[in-house]
Amino acid sequence: MSQLRNKFKVIIVTGVPGVGKTTVLSVLQEKAKASNIKLKVLNFGTFMLETALKEKLVNNRDELRHLTLRKQLDLQQLAAKRIIEETLKDLDENGYLIIDTHAIVKTSSGYLPGLPKHVLDELKPDMITVIEADAKEIFNRQVKDSSRNRSDFGTEKDIEKLMEYARMASFSSAVHYASTVAIITNKENKANEAAEELLQFIQKL
Repeated sequence: MSQLRNKFKVIIVTGVPGVGKTTVLSVLQEKAKASNIKLKVLNFGTFMLETALKEKLVNNRDELRHLTLRKQLDLQQLAAKRIIEETLKDLDENGYLIIDTHAIVKTSSGYLPGLPKHVLDELKPDMITVIEADAKEIFNRQVKDSSRNRSDFGTEKDIEKLMEYARMASFSSAVHYASTVAIITNKENKANEAAEELLQFIQKL
């Protein structure tokens, strides 16, 4: 089993930009703490960004997806290794590692799988979760978020297409490690309900 799983349970939580994924995970952490569930949330992009900044490849997170394909692949692999190494210090077999990331990334050279095999070989996920929301709500959130450069994500129809690709990519990635896939809808102002649904899935792994 050690070849198929890490000692702690790994849950990858994906969602297109603006879906409210980070908010849902923040609520999830509060619920886990209240229930004495040992849970660690790490952001995959943050690990990629740290390395890219150190190597002076980018100035901010949004520039990551415009790097060359091969450089993004290198950053992905290094991030996955570092995440597992860090988590091994904190969690045992009763712990849960939650990885905040994207199943599909819109880059300058096309759509890049966020969970390719070289990343999965490190993370060995028990479950891949896809957070979804109404495309119009996502579009409005993206417009309001002045801290990020998402001008190339386009219309509501473009967002719907990206969500469809993300769902397909999640199922494709799940095949490699027999990971379950959970689809959770994050309705406007209902992050608490989405977090509760995710917690229920996690506890049944």
